[in-house]
Amino acid sequence: MSRLISLLRRNKNSSLFHLFKDSSRVSNEAGFELIKSCGASNGVGLQLLKVSNFSNGAGFLSSRFALNYGNAFFRSKFMQKGFSFQPSKNMSTTASLLAPNKSEVVKEGVTLLVNKGTEVQKQVGIWIFGCAAWVFSMVVLGGVTRLTRSGLSMTDWKFSGRLPPLSEEEWQLEFEKYKQSPEYKRVNRGMSLENFKFIYWMEYAHRMWGRGLGIIFAMPFTYFLAKGYITRQLGLRLSALFALGAGQGLIGWWMVKSGLEEPASEYAQPRVSPYRLATHLTSAFIIYCGLFWTGLSVVMPQPPTGSLSWIHGAAKARTLAIPVSILVGVTALSGAFVAGNDAGHAYNTFPKMGDSWIPDEIFELEPIFRNFFENTATVQLDHRILATATLLSIGGMWWATKKLDLHPAVQSLIGSTLGMAALQVLMNCHFFEVGPYVE
Repeated sequence: MSRLISLLRRNKNSSLFHLFKDSSRVSNEAGFELIKSCGASNGVGLQLLKVSNFSNGAGFLSSRFALNYGNAFFRSKFMQKGFSFQPSKNMSTTASLLAPNKSEVVKEGVTLLVNKGTEVQKQVGIWIFGCAAWVFSMVVLGGVTRLTRSGLSMTDWKFSGRLPPLSEEEWQLEFEKYKQSPEYKRVNRGMSLENFKFIYWMEYAHRMWGRGLGIIFAMPFTYFLAKGYITRQLGLRLSALFALGAGQGLIGWWMVKSGLEEPASEYAQPRVSPYRLATHLTSAFIIYCGLFWTGLSVVMPQPPTGSLSWIHGAAKARTLAIPVSILVGVTALSGAFVAGNDAGHAYNTFPKMGDSWIPDEIFELEPIFRNFFENTATVQLDHRILATATLLSIGGMWWATKKLDLHPAVQSLIGSTLGMAALQVLMNCHFFEVGPYVE
């Protein structure tokens, strides 16, 4: 390092020296430092590694300066001294991150999932985000299907699907099949044909909407593959998500089939297995998150970099977001068990459950672990605790990230997440006030 400093001092009249000097005065906010020397090949290579932030701004070092002037100067001087010199990958990576012009960003070290340029990248990204939105709508439609108690109206299932009843005779045939189910005998005895048509159409729409998603996914996927737009890595990832989507139909029928069986007790209402319902919902979440994450990876192969402080801030925010995301997933999974056990009917007061904070019957089942999945009191208590912990953790993350220098879009997303979490808790409190509701 001392040899470098002396070399610079002896070349005060060189253009490189003045460029180093001038760059430290840009906007009175930006500065830089040469902080490391590292071995390259059999000699010594210098690496421009870091940008120092001053005042309210962020320092930058243009990639053109780092590559053109830096490489040329150091190569010539060190070769005169008998050293060999090779540019470091980290030098080009750092320069590309700090390049003010996005069109000049060096793509070295960045994994691109789509070939043939930015226009194709945009097309593939829109398609993937569209599929993710379709999955989200599937979850919403599934919730409406459950709220209207329509899920058990169709008593059989075919992978390829079928046409709905088109004549009065066909409707009567489907209605007779439903009359043989435990739900009709114990819950909907005396239901009219018109009411049956409503719940049948709800379940039919849910199933066909899922098959429509398969077509919307498979056809563009085949086209993009044939054109060579999709890389091998992206193709494998999307194939795995497509397989999960196909399996989701099987999981859905596996869930519905459990509700068509006679309940163990003559006083119990027929309902689907909470374990199978949780599996169905978790699978949907995995597919949605996988598609959304893949879409972001396609359209944003590397995050926006206005300054190094934004990068450092985002890295710290990520360490907070990962455990919070896991907690959100566990809370959603517990909600599936609340729905599967109809636990929302058990207690309709908040924050207390009836007259106590903790019901007496939370451990009445044997073995004890069954209470966390099958006992309505325990399942609802767990969900309340997890939901409260989720709200507090998201609030803590929001408070902690206020002190970080983050990209405005990241700050906005964290604030929106806190708002949605608060809205979710308020909605549940409102449901508790108005009385029992169907999960």
